[in-house]
Amino acid sequence: MKIKAYRNQFIQQLTPIYDADEAESFFYLILEEKHQLKRIDLALQPDLIFTETEIAIWNSILEPLKKEIPIQYLLGKTSFYGLDFEVNADVLIPRPETEELVEWIIQNTTKLEKKEVKILDIGTGSGCIAISIAKNLPNASVFAIDVSENALATAQKNAKTNQVNIRFINQNILETDDLKQPFDIIVSNPPYVRHLEKAEIKKNVLDNEPHLALFVEDNDALIFYSKIAVLAQKNLSPNGKLYFEINQYLGKEMIALLEKMNFKNIELRKDIYGNDRMITADF
Repeated sequence: MKIKAYRNQFIQQLTPIYDADEAESFFYLILEEKHQLKRIDLALQPDLIFTETEIAIWNSILEPLKKEIPIQYLLGKTSFYGLDFEVNADVLIPRPETEELVEWIIQNTTKLEKKEVKILDIGTGSGCIAISIAKNLPNASVFAIDVSENALATAQKNAKTNQVNIRFINQNILETDDLKQPFDIIVSNPPYVRHLEKAEIKKNVLDNEPHLALFVEDNDALIFYSKIAVLAQKNLSPNGKLYFEINQYLGKEMIALLEKMNFKNIELRKDIYGNDRMITADF
């Protein structure tokens, strides 16, 4: 079968679930991953064909896509901040908003012109924040904590793939009283989705991504932030900075929390979609 003909079938079968543009983007992601072919290659060679064996492989990906299993999990990889990351059911799929947080940290840290910067990423998951920072800040010594051993195993693979050295630590931050060393930067993208917000979460996320990394109780939504802020009070170096990705509905509450704990120079930023998404402060 000609690839172009299969493409039309592929998109048609997915459009009851996804919009046509998203379904088409899935097709080209798979085409590049499985056949090293880009959109331009298909345009220039319209008579390219799939064998029966190749069609069977494509159908084996198409069927779970119909069940809204994320394509990143099906391909086992995704791109974040220009780097490749392995992803699986043990880690969240990195999102564009988190790239904005990484960019903010890199820009601010580059301005410091320090010989060495010690950075801690709490709740590292796939390692996307820690690894992207380490790759772009050669003077950074990066540490990363996660409660999940499986997540850390994935993060370690990603660090090796991207050729960065990171010290990974298996630790439950809620049971940690002291980080036992100073850090110039502490960053975290912790669980922050309240159960009351589940209705806003897409089915492909809700049914497939790890709830341990997503949800907090409605009556204690800032549990991770308050704990990490306490640790930052003890373990941030002089003029050190704390960075968080946050729940878009809790920007004011985050400012109030940090002010109450005597943090200074608090700055709340919106993401590309206009939502309150990240915050920084000094102590």
